[in-house]
Amino acid sequence: MEALGTHLLLELEGCDPELLDDLDHIRDSMVSAATETGATIVGQTFHKFSPTGVTGVVAIAESHLCIHTWPERQYAAADIFTCGEDFDPNAAADLIIEKLRCQRPTIREMSRGPIAAPTAPTAPTLA
Repeated sequence: MEALGTHLLLELEGCDPELLDDLDHIRDSMVSAATETGATIVGQTFHKFSPTGVTGVVAIAESHLCIHTWPERQYAAADIFTCGEDFDPNAAADLIIEKLRCQRPTIREMSRGPIAAPTAPTAPTLA
């Protein structure tokens, strides 16, 4: 079986709460994590919540990076999905962890879309 892509789920505990609430810092961190590790950005959107928190998505040709922050809990949830060969999702995760000054990161990796080699369709049999 061959997977279509790799999906990393990041549980980021013990992050700097000021950074987690800084829209520009979150945007710059996610965009640089994508570009510095070989992704091709095709779009992005970020939003600052009131009173605290930021959410954002960086759409990449290889799939996406996204984040949601809870500064009051010093926590962020992020995920990175790629179906490309030229983008290194683990290096992108390391950059996000570093830029948020995360003290207790957990990364879960899963294969997405496991598929068997395609087979030729067969004609239906008539009874």
